[in-house]
This record gives sequence, C-alpha cells and structure tokens, in this order.
Amino acid sequence: MSDKTLLIVNPRGFCAGVERAIEVVDRLLAGGTAPLYVRREIVHNQAVVEDFKARGVVFVEELDEVPDGRTVVFSAHGIAPAVRAEAVRRGLRAIDATCPLVTKVHHEVVRHVDRGREMVLIGHAGHDEVLGTMGEAPGRITLVETAQDVAALTFAEGTEVAYATQTTLSVDETAAIVAALRARFPNLVEPRQSDICYATQNRQDAVKELVSQGIEHLLVVGSRSSSNSRRLCEVAENQGVPASLIDGPGDIDPARLADARTVGLTAGASAPEHLVQEVVRYLSERGFQPREVVVLQENVKFQLPRELMADNESC
Repeated sequence: MSDKTLLIVNPRGFCAGVERAIEVVDRLLAGGTAPLYVRREIVHNQAVVEDFKARGVVFVEELDEVPDGRTVVFSAHGIAPAVRAEAVRRGLRAIDATCPLVTKVHHEVVRHVDRGREMVLIGHAGHDEVLGTMGEAPGRITLVETAQDVAALTFAEGTEVAYATQTTLSVDETAAIVAALRARFPNLVEPRQSDICYATQNRQDAVKELVSQGIEHLLVVGSRSSSNSRRLCEVAENQGVPASLIDGPGDIDPARLADARTVGLTAGASAPEHLVQEVVRYLSERGFQPREVVVLQENVKFQLPRELMADNESC
C-alpha cells in the first residue's frame, strides 16, 4: 500500500452565491434566451466561463457591446448603479446575479455615505467586486489594500469613519488592516457582521485544518482571477506550507510534489467539483491514497433573482 496520502477537505468549491449565479445563466439558456450576454465573467473561473461560451453565452466587458433590447446578466461580483441605469436607458432586459452578500456590502456603503461618514473599503484595486462597490458613491469611498495604506489616510480630525470589506479577502490579512484602522480612529464604525463571505472564511479555516494535519503541499483548484482562491494559497503559505493554484491536473508540477507524502486539496468558491475530482484521479493514478477531511457542512442557499422567480410562476 502506498504511504502517500491526499487529504481532500470539505467545505470546498462552489459557494451559494456562485451556485445562484450559474443557475441564473443555466435557466436563461434552458428557456431559450439567445443570444445571452453576460457582463464580465459570471464567476471567476476559467472552466465555467469556457463552458458557457461553448453553449452560446457572449461575455462582454461593458454594456455598449450588447445590442439594444437583448438580455444581459450581471455577474456575481456586483455592479455600480451607473451600469444598472445604463441598462434601463438602453432597454436591456437585465438579470442581476450579484451575490446577496455583496449586495449587503453595497447597502452598508450607501448607508454610511448618506450619514456623512468617511467610507473606507478594504479590498484589491481593480477587482470586479471593488469596482462595483466603489461605484455606489464615486469620490466618497477610499480604498485601502494594506495596513500601510491606513497610515496615509488624511481625514479631517473628528470625522466619523466607517469601513466595509471585499467579501473574498483573507480573514487574517483583513484583521491586520482593521486593527490599524481601530488604532487610528477609536470611534471607527464597523459592520454589524463581518463582510467576509461565510464560504471564504470556511474554506480558509478548512485549509488551516489541513495544515494542522501535517500536509506538506496544498493544491488549490481555482483560476488566477479568483481572489478567494489566491487567498487559500496565502493561508497555507503563511503557515509555512507551499501551495499551488491550479485550474486542473494539467497545471500540477510533479517536481513540487516529488518529496511530499501528504498533500492537501481544496477548491476556491468559484471552482466546479468536477475539476477537483479530475485532480483526485490524477493523483490517485500516481500513488496517492485519497481521504476526505470534513471540517463542517454548509447548507446555505440563496433565492434566484425576482425576474426568474416570476418567470417560473408564470409557466
């Protein structure tokens, strides 16, 4: 029997927001909506996007690429109000697949700005979710990416400061930035609940459990465009375990696993399970004995957008 072990952790892979966004596109395709346009990647995963392209979905960067009167889906990462307004002006049928947890952050931001507070958003510049959130109040939100950025803030003395976060960040990294904000602004207004997505936190906690069980390398199934997948690699690396971000078995570097007896496997929140199983088969054929490690079970489910619910009721 092989002495090499593959620990496959659960929870992993699709979160409820990703499942909802993918179901939105699936239902529209099944209902005969064609051509179907999607603004930006519906979720940040190469395999998911390529599968939808093969089924006739047209991905666009901006709405000016969508012909008047067509159906367009907004991705799970959220949009600025200006994008929604443009869709209305253009007469597009818009279906919003924004994750409800991202929508929650948008509502928080608007509430704080309306109350005259200086708004800080913790996140990564250029990420689709950050662009959408910043668009709720252009010029009224300051993005910080590191604890060092907090030191550069120049808010007037006595100003009320509030913060929100991108939902897919590293829990540990965000904690350091929040600590820096609290130190600078003792009356900091904080979210009632953490903005970091339940699935992001659960997957990071699951990686920590794998590290505690002695893995020597972590494989994370996910695309480079996926923020939460990259954070999973960072969680392991910050605890001294090397990690590889892979889209599938073809990205595995055998040299990096040559001396590893125990390898961990997880998947980002936008990575489909069939890719995980392809990796399991690949490693099993090379002598790794797979074993499931269950940290917790998730049972979160989000309702579909109202427009699709109404379509179902009218059938």
